[in-house]
Amino acid sequence: MPVFRLTEDLAFPPSELAEDDGLLAVGGDLSVDRLILGYSMGIFPWYSDGYPILWWSPDPRLILIPQELKVSRSLRQTIKKDIYTITMDKAFEQVISNCADIRRGEDDGTWITSEMKDAYIQLHNAGYAHSVEAWNADELAGGLYGVILGRAFFGESMFAKKNDASKVAFVKFAEFLIKRGFELIDCQVTTRHLMNFGAREVPRAEFLEMLTKALNIIPAC
Repeated sequence: MPVFRLTEDLAFPPSELAEDDGLLAVGGDLSVDRLILGYSMGIFPWYSDGYPILWWSPDPRLILIPQELKVSRSLRQTIKKDIYTITMDKAFEQVISNCADIRRGEDDGTWITSEMKDAYIQLHNAGYAHSVEAWNADELAGGLYGVILGRAFFGESMFAKKNDASKVAFVKFAEFLIKRGFELIDCQVTTRHLMNFGAREVPRAEFLEMLTKALNIIPAC
């Protein structure tokens, strides 16, 4: 399959035309409209500094059905201790900045470039990107952020400065999604960390069917 080069037109090729590794297209921009279109088609940006914008649609896709969430006994005990206060959309810019800083400490650098950070702050201001924060007293101890469309949540990144902070935030947020009838958490690419929460791989075609169903329902939040 060819890798498509995007133009200024607000359009993507079908997700099914992605390379075996999930790479679909290169170029375009990170405007709010393009990001929303991409997510609605199961496509997301992922690239590093010094490279053009790369757009992906992996096959298989890692997803988590909120009702299938698994929480370990030790994490449940941490949650019961009420160490962390969980909030939503109280510190989006702090959360994405911390996620970027954590990634920079890893061997492969960060994919949360300054361009990506600015784009998701705009997406947050437009009401689509959301953060979940875990506070220990007045200190931001961990959190996560992602995008909500319909009754689907597209997870982007998480960070923790204190033990289990991001895990507690994730569990509390998943419970929030369950109460509001959300049908899908898109985890994008496979990690053991998320599989421990009950995430599983599905073929891209199945994911796109699930996504279409989730997007056709107006969220109750």
